[in-house]
Amino acid sequence: MLDEECLRPGTVTDETFLEKLNQVCATHQHFESRMSKCSRFLNDTTLPHSCFRIQHYAGKVQYHVEGFVDKNNDLLYRDLSQAMWKASHSFIKSLFPEGNPAKINLKRPPTAGSQFKASVATLMKNLQTKNPNYIRCIKPNDKKAAYIFSEALVCHQVRYLGLLENVRVRRAGYAFRQAYEPCLERYKMLCKQTWPHWKGRSRNGVEILMNELEMPQEEYSYGRSKIFIRNPRTLFKLEDLRKQRLEDLATLIQKIYRGWKCRTRFLLMKKSQIVIAAWYRRYAQQKKYQQTKSAAIVVQSYTRGWKARKILRELKHQKRCEEAVTTISAFWHGTLARRELKRLKEEARRKHAVAVIWAYWLGLKVRREYRKFFRANAGKKIYEFTVQRIMQKYFLDLKKKLPSMSPIDKSWPARPYLFLDYTHTELKRIFHLWRCKKYRDQFSEQKKLIYEEKLEASELFKDQKSLYPESVGQPFQGDYLEISKNPKYQKLNGAIEEKIIVAVILNKINRANGKGAPRIFLLTKNNFILADQKSGQIKSTVTLSDVTSVSMSSQTDGFFAVHLKEGSASAAKGDFLFNSDRLIEIATKLYRTTLASTKQKINIEISDEFLVLFKQDKVCVKFIHGNQKNGSIPTCRRKNNRLLEVSVP
Repeated sequence: MLDEECLRPGTVTDETFLEKLNQVCATHQHFESRMSKCSRFLNDTTLPHSCFRIQHYAGKVQYHVEGFVDKNNDLLYRDLSQAMWKASHSFIKSLFPEGNPAKINLKRPPTAGSQFKASVATLMKNLQTKNPNYIRCIKPNDKKAAYIFSEALVCHQVRYLGLLENVRVRRAGYAFRQAYEPCLERYKMLCKQTWPHWKGRSRNGVEILMNELEMPQEEYSYGRSKIFIRNPRTLFKLEDLRKQRLEDLATLIQKIYRGWKCRTRFLLMKKSQIVIAAWYRRYAQQKKYQQTKSAAIVVQSYTRGWKARKILRELKHQKRCEEAVTTISAFWHGTLARRELKRLKEEARRKHAVAVIWAYWLGLKVRREYRKFFRANAGKKIYEFTVQRIMQKYFLDLKKKLPSMSPIDKSWPARPYLFLDYTHTELKRIFHLWRCKKYRDQFSEQKKLIYEEKLEASELFKDQKSLYPESVGQPFQGDYLEISKNPKYQKLNGAIEEKIIVAVILNKINRANGKGAPRIFLLTKNNFILADQKSGQIKSTVTLSDVTSVSMSSQTDGFFAVHLKEGSASAAKGDFLFNSDRLIEIATKLYRTTLASTKQKINIEISDEFLVLFKQDKVCVKFIHGNQKNGSIPTCRRKNNRLLEVSVP
């Protein structure tokens, strides 16, 4: 009725809703209102005019109609639901399922009464699928305090909750009822015939169970699908028996488990004892065998020793007999040998005297000859010895006076003797080469590459280009713009796949008027690229294999021309003329990169006049000396169609 009143056209207020209730529910026995047609409530001062009273099962409840319509119409509009559904918090999002765009409903949002009615219907539907258990909660006092019991409040709750009538009904009929299957499942362990599994009908199993327990017939009754028990004491008795039986079963399980555990442990100990006994018997037999074997070996050794000593005594006696003959024979032969030796010594003494006399005579002759030879070669020997001593002293002094290991240190000890001039110079050269090698071995790969580039630049431009001396002290950095790190050139960096060797800003000379336009010059392994300085857009890409030569002047300017192969795709607009302060570095890296990529050297032409091909026209670039208005900055201007003049201060 509240939803109908809210949707009714015209003015809708709380008073119109109360009037409708008075019209519809005036004759209902549980509805009370002073505005209704029933005259018995007209003079009820306990009931205000803007209220109505409904008699519930627990008592009368008074309702005030003020705000009913507004609260019922307090709708949550669709845009607010959608906004809350988009929240990142999952709990807030779950509170507004109607805001999901996939479930948009164009109908009018439900009122508070409709939502409550739908919620109650859902609750009832859920309750009907369950087995309800009615629990009555009784408040002991209104103060919500412990240890306070209000007898009047408790009696009022017991009376209006219908507990007395419920108890009387339960006492008059069967207090407990349960289906056969759950009843049998719960109490089947009380009977040996139904435990542990019953294969017949559930009712037959329950009948056998009750007969086995000898329950009085008047305490229970069988229905079609349930068993009815009259007295709660019977149910309590069943629960006690079940509890006792469960304890017995638990004891039985514990007994079986403990028996199995003890039996398993006993078998394990028995098996371990057998293994230990087997190993001990083996050890005892091995020890006994070793002792027996040792005793046998000792007996054998004594026996063999006795036999060996006996044989040794016999052999010694036999040898002693043989040695007696040998000794007599030896003494006799010794006597003969001594006689012969004495004779030979006497003969040798005579021969030795002759040899000694002869040796003395030869020695005298040799000494006479050596005196003549020594007088002839004495000066040479003394000279060689003196030179050897001077060289030793020279090398020792040079070791003490060696200069530092720095390659730029040009100091060297003075020459002590004139005849060591060549040796002194050669040693200085060898020492310088050795310390240069030691100095080079300290360089890293990156530093070696820098010095190689500097050496290459020296070979190409030394004594030919006047700008070269200024570049000697400047290190070659290559990537001056840091393309990979600079966010301004992020798009340009993404368009280049190869490693960037040189990245610098230079001026590209216009073919029409000779003025320069800033461009980004990028050199990679296989190409050089020109891009716009502001936007980073690629203007030209030239393959290094199409580069034939590089031309420049011999003066201090930074102008250079890159000549391209005629007929190639890159040479459609002709050669390039650039101006940069880092001319030496760009030309050197372009020369080395082209050589590494194409295995061919590009020509470096240094001249104050050279030709540049612009489209189909050949233009002469001429360098002259002149007074500049801009100070020391070279200027370029187009004289005519065939001449481009560069003024260098």
